[in-house]
Amino acid sequence: MSKQHSRICLVSCSGLKEEIMKLVKQGDLDADLVFVSKYFHVDYAQVEQNLRRVLEKTQQRYAGKIVLVYGDLCLGQNGEMKKLAEEHGIVKVDAVNCIDCLLGGKRKFLEADPDHNLLFLGPGMTEFFKHFKERMLRENVSEDDIKNLFNGLRGIVFLDTLGDKDRVKRDVETLDTGLPTLEIREIGLENLKQVIFEAIERCKKSNT
Repeated sequence: MSKQHSRICLVSCSGLKEEIMKLVKQGDLDADLVFVSKYFHVDYAQVEQNLRRVLEKTQQRYAGKIVLVYGDLCLGQNGEMKKLAEEHGIVKVDAVNCIDCLLGGKRKFLEADPDHNLLFLGPGMTEFFKHFKERMLRENVSEDDIKNLFNGLRGIVFLDTLGDKDRVKRDVETLDTGLPTLEIREIGLENLKQVIFEAIERCKKSNT
């Protein structure tokens, strides 16, 4: 039987890995961490398959002490992620997606983009789109067809969560989507910290 841990464990999409690791390094977050690859996000079925596998293993060591750092929409549009959390008896952050986590959760992402015509990118999702583009090109999808995927969007808002302006500038230059960069917004980590802390508090209360 696996040894039971008393610490909280965050099971998170690796799209937020850099931010969460920085919170730990700064001493702002004390939890064990498990990350599931963000690159599964091209397919809901892959996300669910790998996330279920991780949760089953993690629950053997952290029964009742797991916080799921995924958005409501990361498995589909019909509450699939919430159902998965309920099925496993674990607490999930109150956010619709990873960008919502970075903006403070509680559907602030929808308030920031009510017309659904902006592409918000933090460092993790920028890396995801770079990987996605490389994969499509290897599969002989043309640059024009890739850019057509972004038709209907007004532009990109880059979120500087890590205080690395030079990196964001490089991302702006290299992420060729055909969309204009509308804004580089310096938001730091406080919003994400509060989203995670609120979920940790709910997790602790559920175990008292």
